[in-house]
Amino acid sequence: MSSLPFPERFADTPTPPYYAVMFTSLRNGEDAEGYDEASVRMMDLAQQQSGYLGAESVRGVDGVGITVSYWRTEADILSWKHQVEHAATRARGRRDWYTRYITRVAKVERAYDWFAKNP
Repeated sequence: MSSLPFPERFADTPTPPYYAVMFTSLRNGEDAEGYDEASVRMMDLAQQQSGYLGAESVRGVDGVGITVSYWRTEADILSWKHQVEHAATRARGRRDWYTRYITRVAKVERAYDWFAKNP
């Protein structure tokens, strides 16, 4: 889990509608250093893409991780999917890091936010 302070763990998304890409993965435990470097690079690169709104990501000790990235439009998601460095890193993930992964895309129609005033 992230070591970021409470509010920064959550993406600051706009009023819906917008899109969410949910990436659920199972790591194979290989090349942790390479994976960590690539993960940081992909988050940095995603932030530079048109329509990127933010992301939330966690990984359990069992190797299962979930990253949800938020995008303004479906076209923005497709541009990210086809971004050259991202595509190469996905291929490396299939080859070197993952046992399985599933990508799901959904349109966010409603969103609700609550938090304690003094967490």
